[in-house]
Amino acid sequence: MAKFRQSFLVRLVFGWLARILALVSLLVLGARMLPAWFPVIPYLPDLVSLTPWLILVDLLALVLALTASKWMTALILVGALALNVSWQYPFYSGGRDISDVSMTRMALGHPDRNDGVARVMTANVYKGQADEHAIVNAVKENRVEVLALQETTDDFVQRLQDAGIDEYLPYKKVSSADGMYGNGLWTAAPMGSPSRDDVDSRASMMPAGSIDFNQGSTSIRFISVHTTSPTPGYWSDWRDSIDDMNSLKQHIHTRYVLMGDFNSTYDHAVFRDFLGDRFQDAAHMAGHGMTMSWPTDRSWVPRAVAIDHVVVDQGIRASQMQTLTIPGSDHAALLATLEVD
Repeated sequence: MAKFRQSFLVRLVFGWLARILALVSLLVLGARMLPAWFPVIPYLPDLVSLTPWLILVDLLALVLALTASKWMTALILVGALALNVSWQYPFYSGGRDISDVSMTRMALGHPDRNDGVARVMTANVYKGQADEHAIVNAVKENRVEVLALQETTDDFVQRLQDAGIDEYLPYKKVSSADGMYGNGLWTAAPMGSPSRDDVDSRASMMPAGSIDFNQGSTSIRFISVHTTSPTPGYWSDWRDSIDDMNSLKQHIHTRYVLMGDFNSTYDHAVFRDFLGDRFQDAAHMAGHGMTMSWPTDRSWVPRAVAIDHVVVDQGIRASQMQTLTIPGSDHAALLATLEVD
């Protein structure tokens, strides 16, 4: 009798835990499906950013439901799992790599500024607190030709220069809306039409410059992006700052690469709406896994969300995505190889 009661209590507890976890999962998955124009509910963007992790939650809940013989709960969880896996699968579906010719060019001792392939990198330097030597070493070791940084300070820019960034990326454009924190772009090749701000965003000034590829036959415009963070009091500003980038779609004769801290993941409808039919998220295109980039400054918390992105225009292929820890920053750097048609 005692064993029966114990078994009954275990099944009861497991059953209720499975129901609670299933309810949480359905709420987050439902929030992920809300359209971009839906009013921003406080803290909902933070929950949606954790959507990929719900796969683990649902698996645990499914085991609990099956153990407790809660078949309807188990069926709901199977449906939730299938839906979430279908959303996350493209990140692991093995996208197309760059061509053999581009691979050969990338293997050269020094990058060719006139070919059709380039290694790029973006990093939020956490209000200038990142280790400038780590940035320069990452540029050197990964043969980076275009670097986008966010949350720079005048002091950090000077430290970066003292650390030797000019040896690898001698051209730069840095701008700041408040005179304290800014965004910057560093390149190996000269920038065409450098601009302090190409977006006119309410979040920050986003500097840009055009780089020639394929012996000057193709021009790509790079932008260092930093949108508003979804924090208390700034929920609507967060969405609006991402919407601001839609203005770039008016320039149909310009091809863009946007790199930076978008403060949003692929699971946010406002980010997917910005991508639309024109732009693609490089990690989604590459298909070699998700690029979790935040946070990196809390040893007890794993990198949980992919809010740093490389976004490419049509006719640009992305592969070889990689994240790299930068001491002093709360973001990992994000690297990608781009091949331009």
